[in-house]
Amino acid sequence: MKLPIYLDYNATTPVDKRVLEKILPYFTEHFGNAASRSHLYGWTAQDAVENARQQIADLIGAEAKEIVFTSGATEANNLAIKGLYELFSTSKNHIITVETEHKAILDVCKHLEKLGCETTYLKPDSAGLISLEQIENAIRPETFLISVMYANNEIGTIQPIREIGALAHKNDILFHTDATQVLGKVAIDVDADNIDLLSLSGHKLYAPKGIGALYIRKKSKASQLIAQIDGGRHERGYRSGTLNVTGIVGLGEACEIAKNELLAENQRLSILRDKLEQGILQNIADVQVNGNIENRLPNLTNISFGGVDGENLLMSFRDIAVSSGSACTSATVEPSYVLKAIGLDDNLAYATIRFSLGKFTTEEEIDFTIKYVKEVVESLR
Repeated sequence: MKLPIYLDYNATTPVDKRVLEKILPYFTEHFGNAASRSHLYGWTAQDAVENARQQIADLIGAEAKEIVFTSGATEANNLAIKGLYELFSTSKNHIITVETEHKAILDVCKHLEKLGCETTYLKPDSAGLISLEQIENAIRPETFLISVMYANNEIGTIQPIREIGALAHKNDILFHTDATQVLGKVAIDVDADNIDLLSLSGHKLYAPKGIGALYIRKKSKASQLIAQIDGGRHERGYRSGTLNVTGIVGLGEACEIAKNELLAENQRLSILRDKLEQGILQNIADVQVNGNIENRLPNLTNISFGGVDGENLLMSFRDIAVSSGSACTSATVEPSYVLKAIGLDDNLAYATIRFSLGKFTTEEEIDFTIKYVKEVVESLR
């Protein structure tokens, strides 16, 4: 068993060896530009891109032409929200979202507020859930978008996405979801879930970093969103720039693997997650699990440890790689805004650890982690 044990899969994942094997030829042998339409090198690259586009679409129940490649979910979120605001700004200027969204949503909304956009930030309950009643009460005549993360990246809570989407459509409002953390962990059907726009990223799915996509429903006003990067009108005019063929091939292959292995892998991960969680709860006093226990990501548990200094706790975990929250905010000294939003005080929020498991996590590693966490916590107390 190699130390430190990696239990931070919600931050990023290693590239699956099968994905790596698939993309290697596109660095050297099939290195063509997918926009080069006059020779075999370009055609080969373009064929690979279109195959990957179909693989991604198949995983979420979309059509291949509804997939637009980006550099990641952050760019996809920016394209979706800024692109729609630019489309609607002369007639509508109101967005509904949630306090516990990823910064890639919250910061975009803050930016648009400087341009005249208005945002309602819904406060979740203690499990991280929002209600349809909250959304309904927040809807205005000028609301053009509801954006709700499919599952929270810190506590794993899964929102009632299908019902939210139906409510949005009932009120002629577009619905966007950041599905970065659920891709490959939860079965997604964009039609059944009433989703107009969906953001995803490769590096959470055992594909390379620097590649992602935005699903844009073609039979909705979402298809009219305004591009945010100009220069060449790539991706049917939605996103200009030379395509990252190697990353795209990797993302497509990762989606294909996830589609075939999702059910079995999720069952395995939920068993390991529950073993880790119960092992900690049964062996360490004054701990609590945060989030919605009934409906959450199968690979994640978010646990608070009372009676310890939060900074010392995280720094003491030398033999396991874990985090106190989102990788995008881990450099800050502030307690997690997600945990604060669901009611934790500063001290407990600081002393909270996110354990996120992945396809290379073993039962031996979980057994070690339970004993190791107990030793560290007791020594700090």
